[in-house]
Amino acid sequence: MIIDKALHGAFAGAFTRPIPKSAGAQVRYLVKQHKGSTRDVAALLGVSQRTVERYVRDQIKRPRPELAEKMAAEVRRRWQPQIRAKARKVAATSAGLMVDVRARFGFTASPGTTDDARMRHLTLALPPHHAARLLDAQDAGATDRELQRATAEALGEMYFRDGGHRAHDLRVELTDIEQIQFEL
Repeated sequence: MIIDKALHGAFAGAFTRPIPKSAGAQVRYLVKQHKGSTRDVAALLGVSQRTVERYVRDQIKRPRPELAEKMAAEVRRRWQPQIRAKARKVAATSAGLMVDVRARFGFTASPGTTDDARMRHLTLALPPHHAARLLDAQDAGATDRELQRATAEALGEMYFRDGGHRAHDLRVELTDIEQIQFEL
């Protein structure tokens, strides 16, 4: 979920407080978010309920790297929901999103054009209507492939078709993403 993760990362700059750093604090936050259910948190993280209880009591302090990453990601997803919602609303209605991407772009266009895919590095401002479409797709539970298509459509419109001023029939494909970052 490359694009989903990048979209969630865009809102980290809007947070007014840092996320909890220790494993115990992160798990306690997740348990609180799940109304005290250690069973739900255990299912979310893919560990036993007993393991979650041990993190809550600080009996385990250092999770294995993949679990630490998953815990931090789940906390980040739920951290400061009101601030996240406000930042999403601003991005979707007035400010838009900045996107910095290095990926392979391919084209489907009229005959006689060069459509060989090649690596490009683009940094663009996506207007609010494209940001809203991308964020709505994410909220609807779109797969990473669907988010990739929505991002390719937005980049195609803004960069390759220049906002509708050229290459009207050009379809853009986005593959082999090396890095992507969104900012508010």
